[in-house]
Amino acid sequence: MFGYSIAFDSAGYLILLALLPLLWLLSFRSLAGLGRWRRLVVLGLRSFVLAMLVLALADLQYQRKNDRLTVIYLLDQSLSIPPDQRQAMIEYVNASIQRHHDVEKRDRFAVIVFGRDAVVEMPLVDVALMLNAQVETILDPEYTDVATAIQRAKAMFPYDSAKRIVLVSDGNQNLGNAQREARATTAAGVSLDVVPVLLTSRNEVSVEKIDVPASTRRGQPFEMRVVLHNDAPRESQNTVAGKLRIVRKSGDRETDIVTQEIEIPSGKRVFTISEEIDQPDFYTYEAHFTPDDASDDGMAQNNVASAFSHVRGKGHVLLIENWDKQGEFDYLVERLRQEGIAVTVAPSDRLFTSLAELQRYDSVVLANVSRSTGDDAENVSSFSDSQISMLTQNTREMGCGLIMLGGPDTFGCGSWTGTELEKAMPVDFEIKSTKVTPVGALVLMMHAGEMPKANYWQKRIAFESIKALGSRDYCGMVQWNGSEQWLWGRSRGGMLRVGPNRQLMMGQVDKMTIGDMPQFDPAMKMA
Repeated sequence: MFGYSIAFDSAGYLILLALLPLLWLLSFRSLAGLGRWRRLVVLGLRSFVLAMLVLALADLQYQRKNDRLTVIYLLDQSLSIPPDQRQAMIEYVNASIQRHHDVEKRDRFAVIVFGRDAVVEMPLVDVALMLNAQVETILDPEYTDVATAIQRAKAMFPYDSAKRIVLVSDGNQNLGNAQREARATTAAGVSLDVVPVLLTSRNEVSVEKIDVPASTRRGQPFEMRVVLHNDAPRESQNTVAGKLRIVRKSGDRETDIVTQEIEIPSGKRVFTISEEIDQPDFYTYEAHFTPDDASDDGMAQNNVASAFSHVRGKGHVLLIENWDKQGEFDYLVERLRQEGIAVTVAPSDRLFTSLAELQRYDSVVLANVSRSTGDDAENVSSFSDSQISMLTQNTREMGCGLIMLGGPDTFGCGSWTGTELEKAMPVDFEIKSTKVTPVGALVLMMHAGEMPKANYWQKRIAFESIKALGSRDYCGMVQWNGSEQWLWGRSRGGMLRVGPNRQLMMGQVDKMTIGDMPQFDPAMKMA
């Protein structure tokens, strides 16, 4: 496997060795006074120095030859290559390994599969292992990046062997620059062989588009057009039969508009379907084509197209009510619908999750709904901060109406005080009437716990408790600091009104050190 030899990069300089006899002739006489043996030693040293200079000019090299070879196979697994061709790649690699692998020289090989990314399917080995019948690596097959695959292969090569890359691909790249990377690879001394995947002509049916009006009126008839394309040559007269299915989606509702057996000749064919909608909303239309014979269609991924349409009416209202008091506003809903206004009623435990869901509505009504609803932790539901932000953004930026109906569970009584929603409304949610007494008072007792992160969770609970209190509520906190003490308001009995002191309270809680109370009776008496 290994051989050794001597080579010269500039062998022409070796002719200077012919100067050795002249050196001997000239030096032998001039050194006659040194005596025989001393003269011979000096001549030998001068000859040695001259020879070393000549060999240095000739670039003497001691070479070690290694016949070991490392081959890395790059297999294209993108969708542009049919499944049978991808299977043929695996068979080609297995046959190549069996035929060319040299056990005595301990040749090595590896396999990289690639689509958008390049992943090692089989690492470098020096034994004749066969690939599995199917590629096990999961890739994004909608892209082909040959350059990344070549870079990955270059990074895998060991230093002590010849290097060869075998690229098996159809060459249809849509990422990277394969030609530039190939030139850099060959310039670095890596052999690059390409095994082209020759694609035979095959049928390909695609749904190019579904065309619907972007906006229309309720009850106004319109036509949608579905354009399908069969790219078989016209002279072949190859007609593909299959099923065309058109679906209309709105929110969680899905309705089949058309399910029809059709035939698509070579070229384009347009199908026209009449449609009329009585319910204002945002609608998504999807057209699906399924061939009767799967072999008539080379790629199923392009058999779907979609389009959007906004059907306008007198208005569409989203009415949100407390889930435990459903039906409280049925009379209002009925009267709105009698006026031709579409109304969608949503309980507070099934709220919207994105801004897109709100865009179908002309107005959102919070019908005596509180921010949090429920009797205990198991069935509580509430508006998250992100959902409140969506409501305000939908009003400020999208022009949607926002209405809050009064009641015992709304405005300040519904814990909406201090939220982004209050800033978006034209009224102040704080209860300012002198006839209204404070909702209540809360005393928190802080005692060091034994469970993991107990002190952290105590502070978190205290923060959320203070946030939930109204502006006119009172709050106090008893802590242990050598004795039972109020954390704030000691000169006023430990209880302060939350409104002007909310931030002070939360800051004191954040900085406090929770002590271990020896007993609870004194603290309970203080509370």
